[in-house]
Amino acid sequence: MTDVVIRATGLFTPSQSISNEELVAAFNTYVAKYNAAHAAEIAAGELTALTESSAEFIEKASGIKQRFVLDKSGVLDPTRMYPRFAPRPDDALSLEAEIGVAAARDALARAGRDAADVDAVICAASNMQRPYPAMAVEIQHALGIKGFAFDMNVACSSATFGIEQAANAVRSGSARSVLVVNPEICSAHLEWRDRDCHFIFGDVATAILVERADMGEGGWAILGTKLATSFSNNIRNNAGFLNRCEDTDPDARDKLFRQEGRKVFKEVCPMAAEHISTHLSALGRAPAGIRRFWLHQANLSMNQLIARRLLERDATFDEAPVILDQYANTASAGSIIAFHLHHEDLAQGDLGVICSFGAGYSIGSVVIQRR
Repeated sequence: MTDVVIRATGLFTPSQSISNEELVAAFNTYVAKYNAAHAAEIAAGELTALTESSAEFIEKASGIKQRFVLDKSGVLDPTRMYPRFAPRPDDALSLEAEIGVAAARDALARAGRDAADVDAVICAASNMQRPYPAMAVEIQHALGIKGFAFDMNVACSSATFGIEQAANAVRSGSARSVLVVNPEICSAHLEWRDRDCHFIFGDVATAILVERADMGEGGWAILGTKLATSFSNNIRNNAGFLNRCEDTDPDARDKLFRQEGRKVFKEVCPMAAEHISTHLSALGRAPAGIRRFWLHQANLSMNQLIARRLLERDATFDEAPVILDQYANTASAGSIIAFHLHHEDLAQGDLGVICSFGAGYSIGSVVIQRR
């Protein structure tokens, strides 16, 4: 069977960021305006007054200190509370493709590759800008890559699921080199006016170049991949093309990200730990022999609990690096950012696990070894 490697990764980080303090100031202004405008209904018990947020609450609940976004002005406008993007004509590069291309070019440059070396593009992300043409095909076209491209969505597990599809394509011989791109514009599907989740997400794009091992030296050998899904409504977004046919409010709360956070924490953590443990066991490995875990960056407490279940002790930052304090939850890109920023110090032969988990439920793990 053809040996497959992760040759390189790429990262695009927006130039704008929002600190917890900035976010809270805007949110609390919105809360004050809302409560004043609905004072009579609140007094009559017809509405519940909104509760203010705080930077301390956000960091304690999530471990997040800031997030990068493509537009902060709209998010921080108390009369708007969502990004402001200028519409683009059909003959201009789409916003999601733009950031995907930037991450892809970074990965290609780090690998010393150009468009002629790549046979396929997979755009794997939690939300696509449109149904068609596929974002992957637009990214492929912008990069000048031949071959084929397609989109896939498994929410926050999209990147790891995409890596398996890329590895399978290389192993089957249908491609020599596959570019997996994860453009995540999470700020556009977040309800910034909801205290329970207004701090969770940020924007970013990552890319992973998966190819035949014999195409060059170095990289990370993919020893195995494992995917799992189990249906749950605890993380859901009902936005879709059927909404207009249902005569429902296009701005209704269910058309954006929503979750039952406590249920997700309680159910997903043991699932993810068991998933990784059984994957390693099937490969004849054990958690104690893993040099580094690059886990999905959704919540600091989740990562700490998963690592503790695997190692039977608290993991160090070196063993399970955290980037969500600066990037926040970036959906499928989170574990890839952690890998991208924290892998250069590992030695030849060191083992690592990239794992993501999220809506679906979905869990994907990739066991890799430094070549």
